[in-house]
Amino acid sequence: MMRAKRTKTLTVLAALLALVTAGAPVSADLTPVGLWQSVDQQTGQPNGWFLITDHGGVYDGIIAKMFLQPGQDANVVCSRCKDDRRNKPWLGLQIIRGMRPDGDSTYDGGTILDPRDGNVYDAEMKLSADGQTLIVRGYLGISLLGRNQYWTRLPDSDYAALDPSIKALAAEDSSNR
Repeated sequence: MMRAKRTKTLTVLAALLALVTAGAPVSADLTPVGLWQSVDQQTGQPNGWFLITDHGGVYDGIIAKMFLQPGQDANVVCSRCKDDRRNKPWLGLQIIRGMRPDGDSTYDGGTILDPRDGNVYDAEMKLSADGQTLIVRGYLGISLLGRNQYWTRLPDSDYAALDPSIKALAAEDSSNR
């Protein structure tokens, strides 16, 4: 009788666990690696996709897709950049550099570039528990003096919508891992 109750209890617990985890992403390697979308806070429309890659435990990110407004130049370059990114096209431009893990789901020690004005900020990233949101924070000096952006993870199927040059970079990065 006791064995039957224990078996029934384990069966119920297993069923509950299956319900709780249903729909949750299953990943043994919950990292920021992947394709992310940012949304304009005023319009709610996508304004960019970013591809984050892992280079031996150091995470970098490029502009993978731009959502241009009518009249915007598709061939815009980082004319205000002050480093090696000066006059490089925005598409494929490395805007996140040198992010390293700092505890569970937190990455810091890197920088983020605002290609609109060429300014480079200290940066940190925090991955949500489900791995579907990345909080990217750029700041000056101390983290309190900064601003958050909330990026949403895109499905792998969205890689098909990328420019061929970006797909080549993504393929090269995945083969180097």
